[in-house]
Amino acid sequence: MRWDKLFDDLESQLENEITADDLEVDAEDERLRLGRLTMRDRIVSLHAGSSEQSPLTLSVVLVTGTRLILRPATIGRDWMSADLCDEGGRPAPCIVPFAALAGISLGAAQITPSLVMMPSSGHPSLSLRLGLSYVLRDLCRRRRSVSLLLIAGEVHGTIDRVGRDHLDIAVHERGAVRRETAVSEYRLVPFSSVALVRP
Repeated sequence: MRWDKLFDDLESQLENEITADDLEVDAEDERLRLGRLTMRDRIVSLHAGSSEQSPLTLSVVLVTGTRLILRPATIGRDWMSADLCDEGGRPAPCIVPFAALAGISLGAAQITPSLVMMPSSGHPSLSLRLGLSYVLRDLCRRRRSVSLLLIAGEVHGTIDRVGRDHLDIAVHERGAVRRETAVSEYRLVPFSSVALVRP
């Protein structure tokens, strides 16, 4: 009878140790998973949980110190396009490089959904493969006037060409057509200086 009690006690101890080991392994796996999350992953998770009736709205702070209210539309590899919500409630399109984000303010209800890793379909989506340079080249091709909020000020003009890590902008007055006579300067701008692009 005493042997049965001893074996039951040993079995219970072993079961507790195995359960504790499993919990420790699960906790370590979760720490590793969280350690691999990027800011882009968290924005994608929040965006996936939004709908047309309840769109995702983010309060972001740029490296310039500017605080903006954005509704993400498309999320690229290192950028997102969004509707910039101004005081009048009129949305204005913009492009925000992830490197320009100094922070995102989330509510308590957004934290847990932002930590969910979206399943991979095997092939990355087209937007995931497109970098900031692709989007800027498209604006260049269309000859659209843009306003660039830079770390050191703001500039308005037309993008003339886009390199690997920079762009050339012909600076001119807002609303003016890009003509040689209207251009006040040609500026090379590194992508690392771009905080916001507005058409």
